[in-house]
Amino acid sequence: MSSLLELKSLGQSIWLDFITRDFIAEGKLERLINEDGLSGVTSNPTIFQKAISGGKEYDEAIRRHLEEGKDAGPVFEAIAIEDIQQACDAFLPVYKETQGDDGFVSIEVTPGVARDTRATVEEVRRLHRGVNRPNVMVKIPATKEGLPAIQQGLSEGININITLIFSLQRYREVIQAWLAGLEQLGRNGGDIRSVSSVASFFVSRVDAVVDSQLEEKI
Repeated sequence: MSSLLELKSLGQSIWLDFITRDFIAEGKLERLINEDGLSGVTSNPTIFQKAISGGKEYDEAIRRHLEEGKDAGPVFEAIAIEDIQQACDAFLPVYKETQGDDGFVSIEVTPGVARDTRATVEEVRRLHRGVNRPNVMVKIPATKEGLPAIQQGLSEGININITLIFSLQRYREVIQAWLAGLEQLGRNGGDIRSVSSVASFFVSRVDAVVDSQLEEKI
């Protein structure tokens, strides 16, 4: 048994923090799902920036979107949505088999809207419509301005991935926004069981700071 399958047997859901077009096209993602029990994928603008600039696999798609008259920002978003759609399709059997507990793929709003609630809500809706898959999660940073967007997205039945949590107080605020969003969805006649959400402490950033301080002391 692989280490990933062993973790899965213990009730853990393993997500991959990586995505590229050739990784999906060459069947590598599907093999991780089928052979190692991979449960989901998360992405962010940095991951896509590295993927797009790392080779020629996106050249044709970039050219196609530019010929449609799109600027750089919309081209970037369109390419990201295409990759997320393919990843969502690969995970759809997992999503169905677990009845919506696993098999999600996350796409993140752009960093430029992190301090703008209205712009974040608009982008959450646009990305959700653009991907148009039941197992997509839209990732929102847990800034003060992001909290109302988290609540609004959940109230509209959108799966939300909350990222960039750095304190217990902000985690409490995220929980409050999450509960308020589900309560609003229920009041509006929606099915709260159809919506999934995750929230993540950014432990890796804390580790990076502490590791450097430890190295200095050692």
